[in-house]
Amino acid sequence: MYNNLLVAQKGQINTITINRPKQLNALNKETIEELHKAIQMADQDSNTGVIILTGSGEKSFVAGADIKEFADFTIAQGGELAQKGQEILFSFIENCSKPVIAAVNGFALGGGLELAMCAHIRVASSNARMGLPEVGLGVIPGYGGTQRLAQLVGRGKANELVFTAGMIKADEALTWGLVNHVVELGELMAKAEEIAGRILNNSGTAIASAIRAVNANYMDSVNGYDVEIEEFGKCFGTADFKEGTTAFLEKRKPNFRK
Repeated sequence: MYNNLLVAQKGQINTITINRPKQLNALNKETIEELHKAIQMADQDSNTGVIILTGSGEKSFVAGADIKEFADFTIAQGGELAQKGQEILFSFIENCSKPVIAAVNGFALGGGLELAMCAHIRVASSNARMGLPEVGLGVIPGYGGTQRLAQLVGRGKANELVFTAGMIKADEALTWGLVNHVVELGELMAKAEEIAGRILNNSGTAIASAIRAVNANYMDSVNGYDVEIEEFGKCFGTADFKEGTTAFLEKRKPNFRK
């Protein structure tokens, strides 16, 4: 089905692996389109509760975009590249109704770090290296990197990382708040699956509401508190709310619909 991805289902966890090891899993147009399709299918699949996104091999999550594809682009083509990429993949992942966990194994540079940042949770291996080196090529991050990095680590640190085209190690990324956890490479997928398992104990409809509420805070001309109130109210009309509250009152574990 895919030329550049490996997709595996384990219970309610859907793992999508970018599989271009000779190119250090760099993102080209085809891979971006395949990722959109795979994540869309997982998001719509009632048997999937959490999506894990990772790269093949031990060296790289995603080493960046495939530069040879756009080296001769015009201004208009460059703008279209960024707009389409954000629309079909990066913003699409951020607004996915199923939680997406990025398991960052090795290099996450340029578009690779942008891909990790649009996931809802990030777990990194201790050998991970992260950065946005685009200004060294005479361009800037175009897949949401300037926005999400500042949201995650603050403007000052974001400016430094972008302006210097620098690269930080996993432990520094953890200190900055760029990743949630750092583990040894051999423990990376187990850690991501452990987090996914804890998520799966809870209401999928409530988690989807929480994603929409959290994201609302970063949208222009949207009051996140109002969205939270709206989503909170909607929860009262769900089967999961009835099951969750009934289970609590009956002092048992809830059995949410899968």
